[in-house]
Amino acid sequence: LETELPGVVERSGVVDRAGWVRANTATFASLIGRLEGELLDQVVPSGGGLAKATMALANRWVTTRQLGLLLGFMGQRVLGQYDLALLSAESTPGRLLFVEENIRATARALDVPIEPFRTWIALHETTHAFEFEAHPWLRPYLAERLERQLTLFSRDARGFGREALSGLGRALRGEGGGEHWMERLMGEEQRRLFRETQAVMSLLEGFSDYVMDEVGRDLVPGVERISAKFHERRSRRTPFERAMLRLTGMDLKLEQYKKGEIFVRAIAKAGGPLALRRLWDGPESLPRHGEIEAPDRWIARVLGTGEGPVSAA
Repeated sequence: LETELPGVVERSGVVDRAGWVRANTATFASLIGRLEGELLDQVVPSGGGLAKATMALANRWVTTRQLGLLLGFMGQRVLGQYDLALLSAESTPGRLLFVEENIRATARALDVPIEPFRTWIALHETTHAFEFEAHPWLRPYLAERLERQLTLFSRDARGFGREALSGLGRALRGEGGGEHWMERLMGEEQRRLFRETQAVMSLLEGFSDYVMDEVGRDLVPGVERISAKFHERRSRRTPFERAMLRLTGMDLKLEQYKKGEIFVRAIAKAGGPLALRRLWDGPESLPRHGEIEAPDRWIARVLGTGEGPVSAA
């Protein structure tokens, strides 16, 4: 896109699985701890004393094990990450992390050469760095939405009862009428915000997948074969993996890759590089809920045209 990438590529590291878990534990623990504290204040009245302390310890015991399960599951599968603390009080710069242990294991499983595969993965994560570092408005935009999500979740949890639990059970069994189980825990306002944020996350993942394949044609020998085998493997999951992905919400991320790349390719086909640049003009240019599945709606809203290439200004 003829945009210079800031110095994030100099802030990179190679870690093993344990190193990736350590790098992410503080972020996850902080997020869960914040939710735990707000929910405890609602369940146990102010000054609850021993009752509140006992419940806090019990919650922490359960949460620690849940967090360990989540990070352990993800740590076996993550290949790379653009590490950015959205809710950090300080605007610390992001960094690139690569889990070499998993990269090697995946290359062996796919029967592809390690060096081209490593470069291909690096293209994906470096594109995430480009998305945030070259567009400084994006980080505070997503941070503000995450803050609102947390506030709304705490508020909506007060009315969480038997009916919601019943709906949650149906959604986990795949009977949610198209809703993810997480949406069953949300009020109307939070659900709307969640879906809008999912559209943005689909753009981030889809754009990175698009770039890794398109730029990979020039930089990665055999990129078509690598990409085909990787996406085929991504679509094949054991029943246990499917259950864990749904339970942890990681199935949403896989949907983001798929839907997002289809969306970005449609934008590129309609308007070329100029249209792709428009995606990053600012919050108003980001896809809205419903536009990821209908790129022509984004094209009409942002580009003002339903077809054909975008003219240079």
